[in-house]
Amino acid sequence: MSNRTLRPLQRSFVIIGAGISVLTLAACSTTGTSNNAAPSTPATQTSPTMSPSESATPASTASNLPTVTGAAGKAPTIAAPTGTPPATLVTKDIYVGTGAAATAASTLTVQYTLMAWSTGKIVETSWTSAPATFPLSGVIAGWQQGIPGMKVGGRRLLVIPPALGYGASGSGPIGANETLIFVVDVLAIK
Repeated sequence: MSNRTLRPLQRSFVIIGAGISVLTLAACSTTGTSNNAAPSTPATQTSPTMSPSESATPASTASNLPTVTGAAGKAPTIAAPTGTPPATLVTKDIYVGTGAAATAASTLTVQYTLMAWSTGKIVETSWTSAPATFPLSGVIAGWQQGIPGMKVGGRRLLVIPPALGYGASGSGPIGANETLIFVVDVLAIK
């Protein structure tokens, strides 16, 4: 992956040259790991995971969530959201995997797509380059809280409020106070 590619999972960024922001993911590498898990099954459940001070917006009551389509193992299509974004972390399994489940201590290999709520535009996708591998403990809080329990072969929608993403400062092409929409496919867990 290019050094200039946004790494939306990282907590910090490095300024290079005349103020050009380049994000890198700590311990990011590409692997040849393939997904040998059995095909996943579609799901409509919401599985929120967040800190005790927060609560989830159940997907069944969040009518303005973006729609995610596409077959398992293929790049997802995300319809732009409408209305006001949820104020709390929302998770929704699109496909439930059948492999090992992620924990807070896991190192994951994933494919993901990131959309900005405010614009409805894709900011980053690993589907056009290579899967990302990283320890879950080294990424934004929205992933740390929204990924545990997800299984290999699964696809999950995460709608992450600014406080669990990049907050008031933003990061690279992510604007200040942006709500993040991720669709994450877990390929491998270590």
